[in-house]
Amino acid sequence: MPVPGPGYSITVRVEAPPSTTAAGDLTSAIGRAGGVITAFDVVESHADRIVVDITCNALSADHANDLAEVLGTLPGVRVRKISDRTFLVHLGGKIEVNSRVALNNRDDLSRAYTPGVARVCTAIADNPEDARRLTIKRNAVAVVTDGSAVLGLGNIGPAAALPVMEGKAALFKKFAGVNAWPVCLDTQDTEEIIRAVELIAPVYGGINLEDIAAPRCFEIEARLREKLNIPVFHDDQHGTAIVVLGALRNALRVVNKDITDCRIVVCGVGAAGSAIIRLLQHKKPADIIAVDIDGIVHTGRGDTDPNLQSIAAGTNKDGRTGTLSDAVRGADVFIGVSAPNLLAADDVATMNTDAIVFALANPDPEIDPLEAQKHATIVATGRSDYPNQINNVLAFPGVFRGLLDAHAHKITDEMMIAASNAIADVVDGERINASFIVPSVFDSAVAPAVAEAVKKAAIASKDGDPEPNGGGTSLPWSMADDVDY
Repeated sequence: MPVPGPGYSITVRVEAPPSTTAAGDLTSAIGRAGGVITAFDVVESHADRIVVDITCNALSADHANDLAEVLGTLPGVRVRKISDRTFLVHLGGKIEVNSRVALNNRDDLSRAYTPGVARVCTAIADNPEDARRLTIKRNAVAVVTDGSAVLGLGNIGPAAALPVMEGKAALFKKFAGVNAWPVCLDTQDTEEIIRAVELIAPVYGGINLEDIAAPRCFEIEARLREKLNIPVFHDDQHGTAIVVLGALRNALRVVNKDITDCRIVVCGVGAAGSAIIRLLQHKKPADIIAVDIDGIVHTGRGDTDPNLQSIAAGTNKDGRTGTLSDAVRGADVFIGVSAPNLLAADDVATMNTDAIVFALANPDPEIDPLEAQKHATIVATGRSDYPNQINNVLAFPGVFRGLLDAHAHKITDEMMIAASNAIADVVDGERINASFIVPSVFDSAVAPAVAEAVKKAAIASKDGDPEPNGGGTSLPWSMADDVDY
């Protein structure tokens, strides 16, 4: 059953009689209405009244309003103001720009701006690669969206998607020290998106594509990778795949199974599902069965979508047909990146012993986790209120930190596998169990471990820059490149 959470948190300012029972009456009313009080503060006290701020969690926006109304029905109580704490967090935006250099006097200005800046501009004109060392490009990522596939919300457009992209930028900075900026494009035309990103690319060391609907996202990513000399990473595809692969590696350790003996069902063949399948194929599972809204994907369906054709050609070696229920029967692993309530507990019961269920649809998973736990040994979701949260924040900050530090020009499957292994390895052998197969998103060891793994993989592939000062620089002096961000 859902419980009130901080996503619907309000602070209600009320006036109440100064009686000895006032506090108890207010808190009891919230409790009876199903709210959870997280703070109770007396902000004013007078002879005839007290003014109290009551902060509480609700189930929904409507429930939050109901809680405030309940308080207003108490004798002598008047509701003065209701503040939605989520909206207050977003007021004025969640990110800002700060200068990294002092600008206190004329000397500072002469070096940071004119006339000194001209020498730096000339150096970059002579050797464009120096932009990675002498500008924000060294530590900057564009978070690019068209707002066509925002998680849980769908096609809401660029302006409405901006709060999500701001949040993404804040996570980049918090977990990996990467400067990221939202780029919300007012177009859903493939060619216009590609051209727009191509035009802004000189400013950035990497491009993070976000919430762009399939199948357009596949073409956009592929063509940008061809055109640009910086890494292009579609987080909805590859961030999810990286974390899923790392979590699955640990889950299989818990149940003592080898992936080469496992049949894996992937429900949902959009951006995330397709990337998961393609990354899983590097681990050579016994078989992968893809399932979409039309059932099991197989070569005989006559799909015209190039992505589905590719998936069909590389999976389902026995040519299975049928529904999701048919697909999971006898399977070892279920990975859902699709829609709510598609899988029943009875379906999980037909899976092999020590079944693994990753029900990752958000906010409501393919199966209630408590129902899945009746028959599966390990259950993971995308939610923070259950164990084993599969969250992309475990991947993308460290991935881009590593790519930027390596001066990488592209991202490869080998780099992504290195990232997934690094995430899995943070959960050491003493801590791993059925309820703990991935680290917490707040584990400070994750992003550095992922960054180091990606950097090493990039340099090993000869895509990164193995020399700390960069080979062939036009600078007339030596500059250490491992800047502390």
